Amino acid sequence: MMQDLSKRKHFESRSISAENFTGEKGKGGMATDGYTAHNARDLGPGWKISPCVKIEAGSVFEVASIDGPGRITHIWMTTSFFKDPRKLVLRIYWEGSETPSVEVPLEDFFACADHRQYAPMQSLAVCVNPRNAFNCYWDMPFYKHCRITLENLYWEDVTLFYQVDYQLGELEEGLCYFHAQFRRVNPLPYKEVYTILDNVEGNGHYVGTYLFWGLNNNGWWGEGELKFYLDGDKEFPTICGTGTEDYFCGSYCFKGADGEYKEYCTPYCGVNKIIRPDGVYQANQRFSMYRWHITDPIMFKKDIKITMQALGWRSGKRYLPLQDDISSVAYWYQDSICKSFPKFPTLDELEII
Repeated sequence: MMQDLSKRKHFESRSISAENFTGEKGKGGMATDGYTAHNARDLGPGWKISPCVKIEAGSVFEVASIDGPGRITHIWMTTSFFKDPRKLVLRIYWEGSETPSVEVPLEDFFACADHRQYAPMQSLAVCVNPRNAFNCYWDMPFYKHCRITLENLYWEDVTLFYQVDYQLGELEEGLCYFHAQFRRVNPLPYKEVYTILDNVEGNGHYVGTYLFWGLNNNGWWGEGELKFYLDGDKEFPTICGTGTEDYFCGSYCFKGADGEYKEYCTPYCGVNKIIRPDGVYQANQRFSMYRWHITDPIMFKKDIKITMQALGWRSGKRYLPLQDDISSVAYWYQDSICKSFPKFPTLDELEII
């Protein structure tokens, strides 16, 4: 990547924010009215008059509408909303499709569910910086059009600060479309596996998993295997892992020498947040984990399905199928726009309780 910096680029840089809603060249910072116009009353236009927007309760705000060809290179967002997570839903649409290719609660997309408790997140694809500054660096090319929206499911207005950085210019043929899909089961039925992704048909590659896991049992919870069913696999998968902590590139229950759980962040994997109960109101430990397949994408030619077992321990050194609260975001690229997203959860089904 460092060697690429010296190469001649044939793109034009653009950026959309509340200071330039359309990203047009030479149109930034022109606002005469905005969220902080009162603060700039002694200075006038050009002095931070419109740094953010208000998204009214129950409404959908169009973050960006961009004609291609081009590619999104970076998204930064932060909000005024720290009361109750999963009330803002991020959606991204490619090429005029009415079906979103990204449909994920805002914090989960940035691998930081339940942002009431801040934890730093440092990786190549996603960073979460103080104070809940969400950053994404996934490559998102498009040929004709890109549309990004944010829906406010809450009953109060929300202030949004944001910036979408992108490049305009001719793209090579055959680039794949970025997708991200959210799922949540609470609780997981006894002896059932958790499905991270299914009903995906096309040619592409899987590039990442984010999990937010809430325990409903005592003891270790991560013995379950992740399984990747590729290109027609039926009963048995092509790729079968050896345990949950192994898939996230950890080992031995994510514990340190003192026997306690340990957070870690690396460019490609980590347990970036552990919510530890206080013994009074918080009854469950929760784990926030990510695994980016950036250097080791999982390729599929026709279809892909991903499942995960939830296994702990019971008496007699036997596995215990768990009934935990599990949420996930699957990230992948494919050569077409996936039209088989499951029905998005309701407000109550999203709630972290």
